[in-house]
Amino acid sequence: MPRVKRGTKRNDRRKKILKRASGYFLTKSKLYQAAQEAVERGLKFAYIGRRLKKRQYRSLWIVRIAAACKLNGTSYSQFISGLKKAGVELDRKILADIAVHDEAGFTKLAEQAKAAQPPKPKAAPRAPKAAHTTKVA
Repeated sequence: MPRVKRGTKRNDRRKKILKRASGYFLTKSKLYQAAQEAVERGLKFAYIGRRLKKRQYRSLWIVRIAAACKLNGTSYSQFISGLKKAGVELDRKILADIAVHDEAGFTKLAEQAKAAQPPKPKAAPRAPKAAHTTKVA
């Protein structure tokens, strides 16, 4: 078998890693092994961050919807439940956008959600609790 020299492949791989590590502090941007570890770590955090971003946006949308619900005299959970019962299939991203940019539209949605909710039964008045007494001997 002929002899294989890996000069160009090896250099290309190293160049790629060092280019990705440019801007890192001290040896992490200069020396190959340190750069490789730093780049792998950075890629791991980038992967995790792409998933976290989705969670953070969803929670932001929920906060915006909840604030708009409060202004319309309902809670977030009642609003979402009412929309599902009314058959309105808007996701939280769209609802948050409506809440921020179109107050009148959101008010109509809140009214639809309230109308779809069954009326709450009136609670019976509670009997007062008996006072706790201790016998002293």
